[in-house]
Amino acid sequence: MTEPFSVRVTVRGYETDVQGHLNQAVYLNYAEHARWSLLQAAGISQSGLIARGVGPVALETTVRYLRELLAGDEVEVTCGFEWGEGKTFRIRQTIRKADGTVAAEITGVGGLMDLEERRLVADPRAYFKELAADPGVFGL
Repeated sequence: MTEPFSVRVTVRGYETDVQGHLNQAVYLNYAEHARWSLLQAAGISQSGLIARGVGPVALETTVRYLRELLAGDEVEVTCGFEWGEGKTFRIRQTIRKADGTVAAEITGVGGLMDLEERRLVADPRAYFKELAADPGVFGL
């Protein structure tokens, strides 16, 4: 099994709450950053998706907060796609501190929307495989 795609992020002071912890909504921003970074690494741009008439959509997101993050913490945000047979796919992400401690686990269900029809495409895996210069980043 290959390692999931990952990006590094440093927690910035302005992202913290009054207790000095990373604000809960920012975890979602880090996850989104990792997903778009994965698409970029695969050779897929926002403009390329729009030109094809599709766009990724989030249908469900669950965050498990396990350990606090503080300003200055260095974290790794992973991103892995799991493909099924239908219109949706699952994304599993982990936010891990430099010492290996898991700070959060994020799972999501996504799809790829036809921007004209405003419906999910039947086989998002096929679209990503066709659009990607490196489909291996998606595990394809």
